[in-house]
Amino acid sequence: MSTVTCRAAALVLAFAASAGPALAGTVELVDPRTGQTFTYRPSFAPKPAEERPQYRFFDVSTRRTVTYQASREEMAERHRMKYARAHVRFVSSEPAGTIIVDTETRYLYLTQGDGTAIRYGIGVGREGFTWSGVERVTRKAEWPDWTPPPEMRERQPDLPEWMPGGPQNPMGARALYLGATLYRIHGTHQDETIGYAVSSGCIRMLNEDVEDLYDRVGLGAEVIVLGPDSDRRGLLAAISGF
Repeated sequence: MSTVTCRAAALVLAFAASAGPALAGTVELVDPRTGQTFTYRPSFAPKPAEERPQYRFFDVSTRRTVTYQASREEMAERHRMKYARAHVRFVSSEPAGTIIVDTETRYLYLTQGDGTAIRYGIGVGREGFTWSGVERVTRKAEWPDWTPPPEMRERQPDLPEWMPGGPQNPMGARALYLGATLYRIHGTHQDETIGYAVSSGCIRMLNEDVEDLYDRVGLGAEVIVLGPDSDRRGLLAAISGF
């Protein structure tokens, strides 16, 4: 057996011998050459279940403290309500009709010019696809068609070259095109993605929400996108009313 093969076998044995308790579906391994410990999750390992909150309350009928755990259905409903459209306080010097996108909290605000804003829940770009900046709405479309850019088709070869508008189109019911960029504010038929970082940089909304926004926003409207490294002090002040 060659020296390289022996060393590789010893490394595997050391990994197996040193594997200890770790997160669900993972093992802790120690590299015998460096002594470094790291966590490894096999591709076939089951994903850990989403943690469900627990609540404790006093049951007067039994005179006992009871622990209650929210069901997954209840968690889904709470998530939906968290990102439901709402009229909120928003004290800002931005003119009425300005769109402010906060990718950190997954909310889009449409200023009303009277100290309030309409807040919508959104889905945003996943890690590696986040961005920030100021653009303007340069085009609006109802039930837009979709032409995936070449770089997206390179990452996902199974994507079509073109898809007509309709209920199954990823662009959803409406789209607002931002400047000369490839980014859009658009609808989605995947309601469960609202509140998460899942897109390739576009801002996605529930179809009923993007239809509402579409009717309220005109061409030329300013769109301010706050990314992970943006200064959010002005936004926090607007929300708090200071």
